[in-house]
Amino acid sequence: MKRFAAVVRASASVLAYAQKPATYPAHGQSQQQQLSDDGACYAWAKQSTGIDPAVVAQTPAPPPGPTGARVRGAARGAAAGAIIGDVSGNDAGHGAAVGAAAGALAGGARSRQQHAAQGQAAEASQQSAMNTYWRAYGACMQGKGYTVQ
Repeated sequence: MKRFAAVVRASASVLAYAQKPATYPAHGQSQQQQLSDDGACYAWAKQSTGIDPAVVAQTPAPPPGPTGARVRGAARGAAAGAIIGDVSGNDAGHGAAVGAAAGALAGGARSRQQHAAQGQAAEASQQSAMNTYWRAYGACMQGKGYTVQ
């Protein structure tokens, strides 16, 4: 899991900068001038939006918290298994054990689905923040006489 989280963070930082719009000097600006304007626009976009792309790119995915979903699933499964075992004339204890195992698996699956949904929401939020930042950066560069794509 730690390895997966590291890969996600690394790809997020690459993706954050991969969205940077391409800028081309429209008025014959030198490479030195373009570098200077680029730095100024990074700073201006950061100040005006309150978004720091380096921080956003390194924001980790939400950690899988102890949700207790497996324990709740096991408890529900055990109760259902005991009832089924008792009603069918079989051993209620055996039914409870089987039900607890099945419930724990189901609870774990629900927990993983919830964690995946939280990760997707965090990624969407990060993507939205980066889009806002790059729009501000592009507006600044256009104002300094660059073509932005």
